[in-house]
Amino acid sequence: MALISKKKIIFPISSGLRRYLIKYSREVDIPIHYHELLRYSNSIALYDSKDQDTLWETVFYDQSDREEIHLNVKKIYALLKAGGDMSVMEHLYVDRIDLCIYGNTQPFRIRIVNRINDNFDYFYIKQADASRVYGLELEHLLSPNRISYLVHQNTLIEEHIAGIPGDIFMRQHMSDPHLNPIRLAKEFVKFNERCFVRLLGDMHSANFVIDVTPDFEETHYRIRAIDFDQQSYEGKKSIYLPQYFKENNVLIELGMKYITPESMRQYQREERALIAKRVKTAHKEIEDVLRAMEHDRISKPENVIQLREALAIHYGDRGFVECKNMGEILRKSLEHVI
Repeated sequence: MALISKKKIIFPISSGLRRYLIKYSREVDIPIHYHELLRYSNSIALYDSKDQDTLWETVFYDQSDREEIHLNVKKIYALLKAGGDMSVMEHLYVDRIDLCIYGNTQPFRIRIVNRINDNFDYFYIKQADASRVYGLELEHLLSPNRISYLVHQNTLIEEHIAGIPGDIFMRQHMSDPHLNPIRLAKEFVKFNERCFVRLLGDMHSANFVIDVTPDFEETHYRIRAIDFDQQSYEGKKSIYLPQYFKENNVLIELGMKYITPESMRQYQREERALIAKRVKTAHKEIEDVLRAMEHDRISKPENVIQLREALAIHYGDRGFVECKNMGEILRKSLEHVI
């Protein structure tokens, strides 16, 4: 069973990471920052459609602040979704601003609505944590998913990643007659492999979503991480393997029932081949982000020592023991897939 040791430290954006973000147009000037959203005057608990407390609070601002704040968050949405084309704002309004009071970085979630058709979207305004930024960028480069995010100073802007939260899917959708258990189990094996290779930790069921795409003959599944705070931080190898979280037991048992050891190894090889291809395709970006990580501090020294020793044993490669930081460990991990 995988257990997180303690609450994770928030690491600031280093000068090397900042240069990377500027080079690849992730750093942009924004009209409002995280700390300015903390000026709310009141809040109420947010409940879902079944009257369950979501652990989010809807915040309210004084009349004197509200109009300016709503205008500026709409401008951020235009930057995130339309490269700054402000014409997209014409029919949009801010329906709600929520604050996650229990999250590591206490993010704000903005609900944007199109008044013409009532279609809505979300995005997030957070404190910038270097671990999370590295996690987002590595997800963009090494996974099948593209990620849209922006950074300015100590504020991080993230798009909403759509899908059914893993814990809800396991509670409510496993008895669906259209469920394809083999495809879902296969996707979990591949997701497990992706997380381990790129050292993304803490992928229990509340930290990923399942994107379900019905086809004319079959149903397809994509498991997508939504929490990147534990990128290359923990020292325990098991933290980087979703298969060791008890919250994922329903998917693990599905794999044990429907997938043979031979098939599992095949799916793992397939996923590693795809990662290797992405590394070669985005070689320049990968090299730049690894170089930034290698000159950064995003974990504690004891975690680095523990993880490098565990991976040296796992891969039978004593080269891991020479790694001095998490960036070097990740580089060594990626070398094993190329």
